[in-house]
Amino acid sequence: MTEHEIQNDIRAALSPYAVIFRCNVGRGYTQDGRYFSTGLPQGFSDLFGVRLSDGRAIFIEVKKPGGRAAPHQLKFIEAMKKNGAVSGICYSAEEAIKLVLEE
Repeated sequence: MTEHEIQNDIRAALSPYAVIFRCNVGRGYTQDGRYFSTGLPQGFSDLFGVRLSDGRAIFIEVKKPGGRAAPHQLKFIEAMKKNGAVSGICYSAEEAIKLVLEE
């Protein structure tokens, strides 16, 4: 299963508990050669949103089994936790539900 497929599974599984958005980031060049970047901070999580029960922010870094977060992703997750957000790494929809409901 790809990270994209896991992201979609997580978004569907969390719909009773949260409003979740997928963060599309990237950079490249326009047809006329101008460079562009989406502008989000380095390490910003793949999914973000709000928990319905209390309005807490949620940040989920999605990895496929065996995948590991980069140092800048771990730093972002820790910064979000320190500021009161539900934040973590999830490898499946089941892990995401557990994260959102237990934090």
